[in-house]
Amino acid sequence: MITSPANARVKAAAALHNRSERERSGLFLIEGHREIDRAFQAGIIIEHLFILEGVEKPAWTVAGMAELVLGPVAFAKIAYGRDGVVAVARRPTFDLESFNPAAPQLVLVTESIEKPGNLGAMLRSAAATGAALLVADAATDMTNPNVVRASLGALFIVPVAQTTSAEAKSWLHKHDIVVAAAVVHDGVPPWSLDLTGPIALVIGSEHIGLSSTWLETAVSRIQIPMVGAVDSLNAATAAAILLFEAIRQRSAGR
Repeated sequence: MITSPANARVKAAAALHNRSERERSGLFLIEGHREIDRAFQAGIIIEHLFILEGVEKPAWTVAGMAELVLGPVAFAKIAYGRDGVVAVARRPTFDLESFNPAAPQLVLVTESIEKPGNLGAMLRSAAATGAALLVADAATDMTNPNVVRASLGALFIVPVAQTTSAEAKSWLHKHDIVVAAAVVHDGVPPWSLDLTGPIALVIGSEHIGLSSTWLETAVSRIQIPMVGAVDSLNAATAAAILLFEAIRQRSAGR
């Protein structure tokens, strides 16, 4: 059992909280039994496991895969405390060429979302509604531990691609997917639009909103009506509202 947080394997895993180290090594962290199981089922390559002393290891462990038992102090160096198990895994690629949303396509497009927790929450909403996620001009890494954790492993379930806004726009046009941009002002309520066909719902940064790339492309501008003093919502909340309105229309008839 490893008890020291200064252990070389522990320090190497802790370094994966930094984006530069994830990009350099091609590795990332997955914490939690459910999250690791979803990654494994999706074909993510698990390099090795760190297991907190006294915690049962996953039932699916692969023959020959290293399983390192850590004491509480060493484990706290790499984990936030969920379930007592952390995997070091190979980073997947989120390339546009293999992006394949289910028909009729419902795509959530995010542009320059800064907060990993927001991306993780958006992935959960996408998984719940059968949508795909197209990440444009990423401000955070999809394998950030906070994205993985906030998504509850939905990162490994949802079709995901990461690219630039210009390339995302071109891909949607090529596949005849209509673009509807979420705006704070001068938009129409989502229930006034037909969201039953192939459509991309585009959410921008909470700080600056959407770029002209999307506002000039959008066939429609969607605004979530609000009657209180606050005139905007958290990006993940807005995405969930729009996705579930699309599902309402698709399941009940517009």
